[in-house]
Amino acid sequence: MNYETPLFFHVMQYADAADRDVIDMVSGNPDWEPPEALREGLREYADLEPDRFQYAPSAGLRELRTEIAARRGVDAEQVVVTNGAGEANYLAMARALERDRGNEILLTDPVYPYYPGKTTMLGGTQRFVATDDKGYLDPADVRAAASDETAAIVVNTPNNPTGAVYPAETMRELVSIAEAYDAILISDEVYDHYDLSGEFASALETDSANRIVTNAFSKSMAITGVRVGYAIFPPELVADAKSRHMLVNVATTRPGQYAVLRALRETEPDYYERNRQRLRERVETFTDALDAAGAEYTTPSGSFYVMARFEGYPGTLANVERLIDEAGVAGMPGEAFGDARSEWLRFALVTPRVEEAAERLAAYFD
Repeated sequence: MNYETPLFFHVMQYADAADRDVIDMVSGNPDWEPPEALREGLREYADLEPDRFQYAPSAGLRELRTEIAARRGVDAEQVVVTNGAGEANYLAMARALERDRGNEILLTDPVYPYYPGKTTMLGGTQRFVATDDKGYLDPADVRAAASDETAAIVVNTPNNPTGAVYPAETMRELVSIAEAYDAILISDEVYDHYDLSGEFASALETDSANRIVTNAFSKSMAITGVRVGYAIFPPELVADAKSRHMLVNVATTRPGQYAVLRALRETEPDYYERNRQRLRERVETFTDALDAAGAEYTTPSGSFYVMARFEGYPGTLANVERLIDEAGVAGMPGEAFGDARSEWLRFALVTPRVEEAAERLAAYFD
């Protein structure tokens, strides 16, 4: 089987090997501090008894699942703690396909490239629904694409790469479409703490047996290396998801779960607001420079990313490598996210050098 391997690590390795200083705007690794309570939790864990360094309960620490469930308004038995949002999405897509209601996964274009890769790995068929120029998805287009072969509809809000935040009406309609075709809406909400618009609406706001919500603490707590995520399943789908999780991963990190639980309980809302404000300022700085360079660009309503189009410079891997070599800025090729943004480049605003990167781009495209 030929898997579609995402390009993120290729671009990061190419930038690391460059013979010049390169500003990394490739992947969504936050450059700011995690919550202090998380650091304290890890330090505290290091001194616990040896039995605490053994396997965690496969579905996750009971205390963490209970805390997540209380915050999300679900039963703790519906929560599976996973190896980041990546595994949560894998489990959700697998459960959708295992129901034998169809073999097709509806994805957006542009799309986060791990979704089509997982679709192929799980033996499903990809079908794409184009978003509008700002990355918003029209439920009518999804309904037109859906059929009896639709196993799942996968969306990401706030969105990577476009920065779109889907409003409550869109989420309700997507759940309704999933119900009409007995499919599963899979809503990846890993950037929910980076809603810059105030418009974010979780799929959990609509009660349904046809939706699965995935999330993680990787972005919200700036801990992409800790690998603690979760999926919330309808009661009738969760047992087999737990079994698959156990077979694939056994369990995820026990120290990480312990530290995340402490951070959830002790971190004040201003931690998250400070990081949202940091992103707002970076968006303004970066897009002002893109204006000066004469580029077309997206202004994100959420997540970490700005997409830009420079005249005569399509978003190919070759052009990304050229930009690294000649301008010292590493972004992602638009072609990595599907056909709709193949003329664009995507930049992650998770570096303190955003202003310098913007100046380099403006000078390069002058």
